[in-house]
Amino acid sequence: MEKPVHYFSELFEQLGLASDAASIERFIQRHAPLPEAMPLADAPCWNEGQAEFLKEAVEEDADWAEVVDHLDASMHKPA
Repeated sequence: MEKPVHYFSELFEQLGLASDAASIERFIQRHAPLPEAMPLADAPCWNEGQAEFLKEAVEEDADWAEVVDHLDASMHKPA
């Protein structure tokens, strides 16, 4: 069985954040770049539930893992 494909905007919806392109861009600009060694889930911009979701998505290689990896790369990219 194939894993469902999730879009970047759907990840922001899942996290309870505004998911339109402009809001996503503002969020990343406001909170990036994260220190190189900081895991995405440890960033101070997340609440406990959001951090746990991000951590579990990667650890369990869940449906969301690919799009979470994309967010991780975006949040670690130098400004």
